[in-house]
Amino acid sequence: MSLDLKGPAGLSEPITGKPQLVDYFRGAEKPRAEWKVGVEHEKIGVVDGSFEAVPYYGETGIRSILDALARDAGGAQHAHRENGQPIAVLKEGASVTLEPGGQLELSGAPHRSLRAAREEIERHLQVLRGISRQRGVKWLATGYRPFGTRDEVPWMPKGRYAAMRKSLGPRGRLALDMMLMTATVQANLDWSDERDLAEKVRAASSASPLVSALFANSSVIAGRDSGWLDFRYQVWRECDPDRCGLLEPMFRDGWGYESYVEWALGVPMLFVRRGSEYLDAGGQTFGDWLRTGRLRSGALAEPHLGNWVDHLTTLFPEVRVKTVLELRGADMVPPPYLHALAAIWVGLLHDASARQAAWELTEGWTFAQR
Repeated sequence: MSLDLKGPAGLSEPITGKPQLVDYFRGAEKPRAEWKVGVEHEKIGVVDGSFEAVPYYGETGIRSILDALARDAGGAQHAHRENGQPIAVLKEGASVTLEPGGQLELSGAPHRSLRAAREEIERHLQVLRGISRQRGVKWLATGYRPFGTRDEVPWMPKGRYAAMRKSLGPRGRLALDMMLMTATVQANLDWSDERDLAEKVRAASSASPLVSALFANSSVIAGRDSGWLDFRYQVWRECDPDRCGLLEPMFRDGWGYESYVEWALGVPMLFVRRGSEYLDAGGQTFGDWLRTGRLRSGALAEPHLGNWVDHLTTLFPEVRVKTVLELRGADMVPPPYLHALAAIWVGLLHDASARQAAWELTEGWTFAQR
């Protein structure tokens, strides 16, 4: 999940209408010569010997690990804090952040080559292994926590997650499992213009279930074989149908920025952020807020561009558009397979003939078959 670093500050421009939201995506266009690739991956921490979830507090907890990562990065100034507690480490365009159940995520910097992305991951893992070994912590490369239940996993002290626990939890049987128990590896790519993005989105949506199957790595639940190869994929199917899964419009001719904006406007908000406070959105859609200028609580409040950016981070389709194209369907896997995920997506989506081949291979499938 995304790290709320600056929020509406710096994005305080009032939203005047849908064209402004379309322009947000158009402004992310880059010429091919400037395309980069980013890789994000999450790891599930366990106490060595017991396989219990790692707590946040304590000398061997997540907080201690983050403090050590900040020291390795150059000092405490690299730690991002909320209410005085470290919740992330930032350095040179990359960040190490916390998922709700203490999963540790490296959001790598954008790189010009896959080799550079791989080297960044390997450096991170080497440092993390040394820090964690001293604290009796190990990290699992798997798509779902294989031992224990979600009730045994401590929540990380982030206001965003407290708000989402309240608002997203009731929306799906496995929504809290998604937050506390799962881990992924994803690739982030650039696009040149609206047509290029549309082609990439359609090809990626076509191939995403197949890539998920290739990277299936979440078969064990509570220490037993679940009967699933990719239980994490099932978790997403029972999280929130309004904001998760494949999006049928992405397969249609004519899909573009405005199509994505229309879909996002119709999804209920999980919260509205005002400074460091997370307000209950009461299930109101962003589109309703934009039309009325009033929150469901009755308060008059003009939506700003920062609120739109927040909202986009709470949408979880397999193929997600922000200022990069995010390919989110794969389970976390160990190296070297971890590095292969980005290579697959770059090879498939950076070449027009490969994109077309992916579409032709699957265009006969109905949406229900995907």
